Amino acid sequence: MSPTDTAASQALTSQQVVDLTRQYNYGTWRFQRNWNPMHIADAEGCYLIDGSGKRYLDFSSQLMCSNLGHKNQAVIDAIAHQAQQLSYAMPGYATTARAELSQLLAEILPKGLRKFFFTTSGTEANEAAFKIARMYTGKSKIIARYRSYHGSTIGSIAATGDPRRWAMEPGGKGPGVIFAPEVNCYKCPIRHTYPGCNIACADYIEHMIRNESDVAAVLVEPIVGTNGVLVPPDEYMPKLRRICDENGVLLIADEVMTGWGRTGEWFAMNHWSVIPDILVTAKGITSAYVPLGLCATSEKIAEFFQDHFFSHGHTYEAHPITLAPAVACIHEMQRLNLVERARELAPYVEAKLNDLKSKHRSIGDVRGKGLFWAVDMVKDRTTKEPFNTYADKVSGKSLVVDQIAAKMLADGVTIQAWVSHFVIAPPLIVTKEEIDRGIATLDKHLTIADEAASPS
Repeated sequence: MSPTDTAASQALTSQQVVDLTRQYNYGTWRFQRNWNPMHIADAEGCYLIDGSGKRYLDFSSQLMCSNLGHKNQAVIDAIAHQAQQLSYAMPGYATTARAELSQLLAEILPKGLRKFFFTTSGTEANEAAFKIARMYTGKSKIIARYRSYHGSTIGSIAATGDPRRWAMEPGGKGPGVIFAPEVNCYKCPIRHTYPGCNIACADYIEHMIRNESDVAAVLVEPIVGTNGVLVPPDEYMPKLRRICDENGVLLIADEVMTGWGRTGEWFAMNHWSVIPDILVTAKGITSAYVPLGLCATSEKIAEFFQDHFFSHGHTYEAHPITLAPAVACIHEMQRLNLVERARELAPYVEAKLNDLKSKHRSIGDVRGKGLFWAVDMVKDRTTKEPFNTYADKVSGKSLVVDQIAAKMLADGVTIQAWVSHFVIAPPLIVTKEEIDRGIATLDKHLTIADEAASPS
């Protein structure tokens, strides 16, 4: 028997792949007993392909990260070429991939962000941001917001406002993290109404800064991601920038999800012409072909470390195989005009989703920018009561959005469902026909929620 025949005889069936995965691996953010992962064997364009060959429209870019779509040949070639040329160099060395990517980043990032620390995830990039902010300011406290997610390591989960933090408390709530209200004009947590509120949620942060000692930074997702695609009013970010400046506090923008064209700008902060002191990103930087994160800092922070010890690092910082595909990804986004495409498709998606809202009493709100949208599901439009809460999720209760997502999956469309809303964020190469298909599939199965909703 030849080696090829031996390999073929030992090939795993699709069911064996699923069974072995369940047996040996943890499923994230879930009970393990009922985990039955689908075997993804291939992917191309805007589609995932399972072990039986069935194709699924990837309507949320998996975890809002596959911005360029799947199987882009230029990115694949960059990975292969770098692996053949130089598979690893420790962070203390300079590499061509590192220099090329850094030069591109200096052109694409908001002006003034000129010094970079590379990581292998968004959560690690946030950890770097926290340490840099504390080293630079000599202060310790980070103000984050509720309805936020910044990662799962001990520092980033401590700065996460959503209930995924709860399992780590009290020990997991790191020292010096305090929480402010999120920006949510649909359902304001401090019960104000825009625009008459004069952006009271930003004023609240200023009140916190002035009544807390030792505040190093304010940490925000420019547009909240997993927790509902919460888009701030246009006045919010400039006002927050002014508050930070007037109080000697750094502003950290977590653009792990909103970066790389997702919202119709290279970075979401560009919508408001606001430059943060530190910008954190990941996901779309390589369209998730390889794991890469970035912590970018301002010139003033970079200058500080000329004569102050930079006390941070890890083995895989600036790993060349992670950097080379990022260069290719940026060039491909430029070649395909994907930032502009996300911006141009936004009105089309918005109109389609508003039509959906007019048909279904279970939709309370739709909101977003570019190709980054949420469909907020409510039991009662008047009270804005959601179908489910995080407590339902951790108790194992069947969630309405999960029921709908399962029906959509059976019809060949994957969508991210979280507690009581959907995140719609297809790859930026998506066509109008594919948008139509995804929304039509959601439309078809929203009857599940409509039947459980209160009459209008």
